[in-house]
Amino acid sequence: MTLARIAQLLSTQGLLERVSNMDDATAQTRVTGADCDSRFAAPNHLFVCKGAAFKPAYLASALESGCVAYLCDDARADELASVAPGAVQLVASDLRGAMAVASAAAWGHPDRNIDVVGITGTKGKSTVSYMLKQILDAGSSKPRAAILGSIETFDGVEHFESVNTTPESPDLWRHVRNAADAGLPHLVMEVSSQALKYDRVVDLGLDVACFLNIGRDHISPVEHPDFADYFGSKLRIFDQARTAVVNLDTDELDAVLEHARHCERVVTFGCTDAAREAGADVWASNVRPFQGGITFACHTPSWEGDVTVSMPGLFNVDNACAAIAMCEVLGVGREQVVAGLSHVRVPGRMELLLTEDPKVTAIVDYAHNKLSYQRFFSSIVKEFAGRKVIAVFGAPGGKAYERRQELPQEASKWADYLIYTEEDPAHDSVADICRQMSDATPAGQAHEVILDRPAAIERAVELAFASERGAVVCLLAKGDETRQHEGDRFVPCETDGKIFRRAVERTLARRAGDSAGNK
Repeated sequence: MTLARIAQLLSTQGLLERVSNMDDATAQTRVTGADCDSRFAAPNHLFVCKGAAFKPAYLASALESGCVAYLCDDARADELASVAPGAVQLVASDLRGAMAVASAAAWGHPDRNIDVVGITGTKGKSTVSYMLKQILDAGSSKPRAAILGSIETFDGVEHFESVNTTPESPDLWRHVRNAADAGLPHLVMEVSSQALKYDRVVDLGLDVACFLNIGRDHISPVEHPDFADYFGSKLRIFDQARTAVVNLDTDELDAVLEHARHCERVVTFGCTDAAREAGADVWASNVRPFQGGITFACHTPSWEGDVTVSMPGLFNVDNACAAIAMCEVLGVGREQVVAGLSHVRVPGRMELLLTEDPKVTAIVDYAHNKLSYQRFFSSIVKEFAGRKVIAVFGAPGGKAYERRQELPQEASKWADYLIYTEEDPAHDSVADICRQMSDATPAGQAHEVILDRPAAIERAVELAFASERGAVVCLLAKGDETRQHEGDRFVPCETDGKIFRRAVERTLARRAGDSAGNK
């Protein structure tokens, strides 16, 4: 791929406004990648100048690292030309669109050499992604699937805790290239509504696009202005897929299927009687939960039989059926499916934490919106019937403002006691967020505010061990994360699970001391 070819691609698609400093010689300069982070800049790469926090010094650093040209919008063109006189400048009329197209071309479209699976939905993306990855990896001594999502990024070369659910297009294509070069035959990725709306995945060919469900979320001035925009963004996933996998139990099903039929093939799944009667290709029956997991009979076009998922949560039957439906498309057989799901673990998803007291248990989960709360709590009250339900959660700063009202209202339908605390406040005040949540709490619902998350978890543990009927402590939204978003920084923090275990030790030690003192 050359600079001239990239410029031609952008021009053909109406994304290029003008080019500066490119003569016949520089036009033939080879381009082998694209970056929007100067820390990844490398020789023969195209550098993209984007973002409100962008500084001209980043461009200078990228050029020093060997980048051969840069892409920017008209608003920054003159300033950057003075910083890098003589450097080839591509000025885009639509920077996001141009960045996506140029990145795919610069990295050589490695999606053509690997199976790419994209999963979208309001709830369940991470869990289904991990289920599918662990099925694809089953029976192999080495990983066979890359994964990109909200929990972690693994591409066969790089492995780290994720910042965005779906990375910006230059980073996305670097990961696809890494996965292909590492010899991984599959890449499983979560595709967020923001990624679809803002063209991060433009030109990415999806062998499978899975639509899990839709609910109201991410509606705010900085995300989606209304539900129509959110839902419409989600539906765009089918525009670039060969096969659609659709949950027949989703809301807005008619609209989802209408868009899914744009694909060459549609495979469906579902776990309700209505889905089975509607002809779901993959469905479940005879669901049997047990502590720490669930077994069900799975029915597919190619096989039928029992499947055990090594995670609690009745809703994980739905998630497993989604993964199994995608395996039908990918040609993965029953033995590998059963093996993968029998040992599945999703960091921070329905993680069961046992204590010395069999009546006190905790569940760590990323549940963070109304739909996920409905699925989470409806399962918890069935699987832990009779126990006191104590929930610790917050709401994020700077986005999804509706959660500050919806989450307390939804949790109050199921939980006995709520503790509001910090959850990635960004630039918002934790106290203000928690006060809004308290104000939205239905009258009569027992709750309190503890701004410090470790202190909130310790309080929940105290209440749990004091409950005569036992208790399940629900630690929500942060999952296995080791960073808290405060201001412009991501501050290191302990996982909820680690905090819980330490709080249990302290509580048991304190109770033992009190008991000894009373003798």
